[in-house]
Amino acid sequence: MTHNHPIRRLGALALAGAATLAFTSACTGDDEAPAGNAAQAAVGGPEPKTVEGAKSAAQTVFDRFAGGDFAGAWEMYTAAGKQAISKADYVKLNQACSRKGLAIQLTSARMEGADRAVVIAKQLVAAQSYTMVYEGDAWKLEPAKEGLALYKQGAAKAIAAQKKAGTCANQ
Repeated sequence: MTHNHPIRRLGALALAGAATLAFTSACTGDDEAPAGNAAQAAVGGPEPKTVEGAKSAAQTVFDRFAGGDFAGAWEMYTAAGKQAISKADYVKLNQACSRKGLAIQLTSARMEGADRAVVIAKQLVAAQSYTMVYEGDAWKLEPAKEGLALYKQGAAKAIAAQKKAGTCANQ
């Protein structure tokens, strides 16, 4: 029997092709590509409706906020959050009163029903819970009732209220 049989050549070519494909896809150098949910959202697919999906989305919101990308953080708010304050007012308020540059770390999360998750985030020594809601195939941050009440005042009044309360970081 010859070692140059067409079936053997086809098998060898298939194995070589599979090995090449596996090697090149593992070494694509896609370091700039978003990971997890962000990658799925970027290609138009729904984010996973899991606690891991909620955690990933929450960390993205926290990273944007801590990095001063307030417009990007606002984009990840629920519809109710976006209705409470315009993007321009949200950016103005946070540029005036928020601490920028301090990392916000997710410490834990749990599902609360099929489309809600509670995440705990820590900045410096303070921890706070946040609610993520699954809306339109993506996890969105639901502002707390106090935040919604503040946002409904508009940027100028919200900044004044935070300064009066001593909660504006840049006063």
